[in-house]
Amino acid sequence: MAAIFDIDALPEVAAIARPADIAALVAAETPVVVKGLVDAWPAAAIGRRSPQQLNAYLKAMDRGAPGPVMEAPARGGGRFGYGPDMREFSFTRRQARIGETLDRMERLIGQPNAPFVAIQMLPLASHLPDFAAANPMPLLPGVMPLLWIGGPVRSQTHNDRDHNLACVIAGRRRFLLFPPDQVGNLYIGPPDRPPPLSLVDPEAPDLDRFPRFRAAMAAARVARLDPGDALFLPRYWWHHVTSLDPYNAMVNYWWGGAPAGIENPNDIFQAALLAIKELPDSERAYWRAMFDAHVFRAEDDAVAHIPPDLRGPLGPMRPGQRAALKQQLLAALARSP
Repeated sequence: MAAIFDIDALPEVAAIARPADIAALVAAETPVVVKGLVDAWPAAAIGRRSPQQLNAYLKAMDRGAPGPVMEAPARGGGRFGYGPDMREFSFTRRQARIGETLDRMERLIGQPNAPFVAIQMLPLASHLPDFAAANPMPLLPGVMPLLWIGGPVRSQTHNDRDHNLACVIAGRRRFLLFPPDQVGNLYIGPPDRPPPLSLVDPEAPDLDRFPRFRAAMAAARVARLDPGDALFLPRYWWHHVTSLDPYNAMVNYWWGGAPAGIENPNDIFQAALLAIKELPDSERAYWRAMFDAHVFRAEDDAVAHIPPDLRGPLGPMRPGQRAALKQQLLAALARSP
């Protein structure tokens, strides 16, 4: 099996300038590195100088509100994932003041046996409200930036239900990427303990325990980002993220996620687990054929024999049909014992 440094690299493009360029990346559904996308940001320029200067820059904008902080003990080597029995995680979460946390992370740099601390998914609009104006992202108007900043940590393989534009402003970062269809080869943990994570350490995989991971690595791609670079990551792509320097910072823009409520695909997936998973083989085969014909392929020839005005929800979905389907599903939930 190829080591991570032998895996094919993602394609790279020059800095893009228009929202239409982002739309083209979304349509292609392929991850790509955008070199130098945020080179002009003051935050990236300061982040290249030193952790101390970037911390001072960020603290000058801090409103003093507590934010989300994660911490893992030194013995875990910076791995943010499951604990030994999958009943807990290898890290703890808490709310803490951002300025104080930045000061603590600065003190921990280079310290032996130091814990691994990270600020994760910090909403910049509420906590550092001047950041977006000083470091704009005109490609994604209206999308809220979120800050990730921390030490040399490793985020275990997971995926997101949104597109992500990840912009590095300090430290080097490596993304190991797997296509969505590799889910069966990644040995994903319990879905009811979000976020579901892969059990495999891709940097030291136990192939006796996880033999299918060989196939996942054969499909993998790697991206290496320097300060100023960005990664476009389509929704559902699995990614293992390694921070390669003692101090790392990244701004994420997530958008285009699944709708809330009864049209959320994950909720429908959970309903299918409840309604279909334990049916007899012959019945599951029937529903597999129905889903293939009318949901996953949804080709015209499956309903070509039906007049267009009689195809109902099997044809193009109209607003009234959407509303009727929702009411039907809500009624079914109400009848469920």
